[in-house]
Amino acid sequence: MPLTPMPTFDDAALQAVACGCGTPDESGRKAVAVDPDTKTRNLKRLRRIEGQIRGLQKMVEDDRYCADILTQISSAHEALRAVGRELMRNHLKHCAATAIAAGGDERDAMYDELVDMMYKHSR
Repeated sequence: MPLTPMPTFDDAALQAVACGCGTPDESGRKAVAVDPDTKTRNLKRLRRIEGQIRGLQKMVEDDRYCADILTQISSAHEALRAVGRELMRNHLKHCAATAIAAGGDERDAMYDELVDMMYKHSR
């Protein structure tokens, strides 16, 4: 089976922008690129989730019915998973693809990172 070449990235189309997965950490890493629409959607989702969590706090304070609280917790979990899926897609599409295309140690480190992420997030 012939190998297909790795996609190239047009600098004008993909600009290096900080995203939820790429905010500087202790190593100063940032996302290679992120679609601005995806970033906007994720920020809106996270604000909505923040409101859900505040609502959960109020439900607990108000001694609401346990099953109702658990339903809302499930909803918040699913909303967070949706953000995670978007971030994973962006990471694979941009960050991982760039590192894998670079080859060498960078590629091997990315493979290790991806395997670790799959195990951590498949629970």
